Amino acid sequence: MLKIYGVPGSRAIRPLWLLEELGVPYELVKTHFATGDTRKPEYLKINPNGHIPTLVDGDFVLFESMAINLYLAEKYGKGKLWPDSEQDRAHTVQWTFWVMMECEGELLEAMFNRAMLPPAQRDEAKAKAAEDALQAPLGVLNAQLQGREYVLGNRFTAVDLNLASTRAWTRFGKIDLAAHPNVAAWLARSSARPALKAAQSK
Repeated sequence: MLKIYGVPGSRAIRPLWLLEELGVPYELVKTHFATGDTRKPEYLKINPNGHIPTLVDGDFVLFESMAINLYLAEKYGKGKLWPDSEQDRAHTVQWTFWVMMECEGELLEAMFNRAMLPPAQRDEAKAKAAEDALQAPLGVLNAQLQGREYVLGNRFTAVDLNLASTRAWTRFGKIDLAAHPNVAAWLARSSARPALKAAQSK
């Protein structure tokens, strides 16, 4: 059986959500970054970076949440979450890299300075600068979603899950999506999926 090392309140939510969407059996090995679990010798043997999540699929070990999701979607999601055409599969990889490079850093900066850090350590100027920097990439995504329900068309696929897996950061970072109504509607649709709620409850 597949094993996912991590906890839902981390980037491990990405493969957990994907596996729940696909109905693939797996074991969640609770491994928390805040309790020292990720620095234990036995864990460092499978992920020397000391981060979560890590996937173990038989003898195969893989870390980095988005790499895990692309692997799982291709292996188990054909006809479901994995797109049918070569072009759509290439766009899945493109948008997955895009959200990591264009959005994740700014989302984390806003979230930490508006929700996660102790109040005395928060810097609203940094949060506002991060929110301002997000407006251009959010505009790109908003344009991509014009006239369609999901990123590649009217079918929810792995790329929607990969992008929408940053939803909590958007909420905690208090990112105003008023200028990007297509993004707001798409994020609401994606975030309401039962498989996400099942993954969050693990």
